[in-house]
Amino acid sequence: MRVLVLGGTEFVGRAVVEEALGLGWDVTVFNRGSHVPPAGVTALRGDRSAPGGLAALERGEWDVVVDTWSWAPAAVTESASLLAGRAGHYVYVSSRSVYADPVPFGADESAPLVESSADERDASDYARNKAGAELGVVAAFGDRALLARAGTILGPYENIGRLPWWLSRIARGGPVLAPGPGDLGLQYVDARDLALWCLRAAERGLGGAYNVVSPPGFVTMRELLETCVTVTGAAAELRWVEAETLLAAGVAPWTELPIWLVGADHAFMHGGDVTKAVAAGLRLRPLAETVADTWAWLRSIGGVAPMRQDRPRVGLDPAVEATLLEA
Repeated sequence: MRVLVLGGTEFVGRAVVEEALGLGWDVTVFNRGSHVPPAGVTALRGDRSAPGGLAALERGEWDVVVDTWSWAPAAVTESASLLAGRAGHYVYVSSRSVYADPVPFGADESAPLVESSADERDASDYARNKAGAELGVVAAFGDRALLARAGTILGPYENIGRLPWWLSRIARGGPVLAPGPGDLGLQYVDARDLALWCLRAAERGLGGAYNVVSPPGFVTMRELLETCVTVTGAAAELRWVEAETLLAAGVAPWTELPIWLVGADHAFMHGGDVTKAVAAGLRLRPLAETVADTWAWLRSIGGVAPMRQDRPRVGLDPAVEATLLEA
């Protein structure tokens, strides 16, 4: 199979490239050249957000295109339109953020979407960006468009900082503020499992929208943090604090305490129906493998994870944590 990965050097895009190479596929990577692509690929250069930036893609044919773009939808729309006659399948790694509020626990792919436009050039709204890009891909590829609506994505090369922050914090040891309840169910997907599912699904000719994430309650908050303690080997003690106490103290779920959510936000992010993706072959590796591999990667780069500039920094201020633990 010949696959064109738009991006391909960071987090999910890099996972797609590595999984495709592992399958023995012929891989072409198209990006701006600010990051060196993995060995074994054909590298094309271009800036999709600049006039004439797609020139390198005006020639060539591929069986599958994989696109992870998160900014203005117009860039995806233009790429899909350019490639529609020379590519068999277009996989767009979207997000469950495309669903319009309120999103109840158990919502599937038929839930209403946020309003957006395929030609939108304003990149300020993540949910509209993803929803608009979906429209552009479907307009160009029709039923040859596969929309992989991921949720929380974890694993090596993470440039959002969620799991790396917890690993780094726990590795420092001592009392660690753990947001309750411990049995809070979590829903996530390892970037490598997401990547492999996308490639295999495209190979089979699947189209349409899929929630590509683990089933609700695949793991709990306690299992996640205890696994971080085990993997790091840290002398850390998890101190569980009730959600009500944390919220009353002004602690922000998701950003200050990554992955943790409460109420309607938890129902949305950790309660999606994934029956369709599981039936289509989604397989998930054990939590311990995701955590261990992320810790190994983090240590290999000096313990400081790269961060996307368009996402807010995550993590609880040590002084705030100390105050809460003392209280």
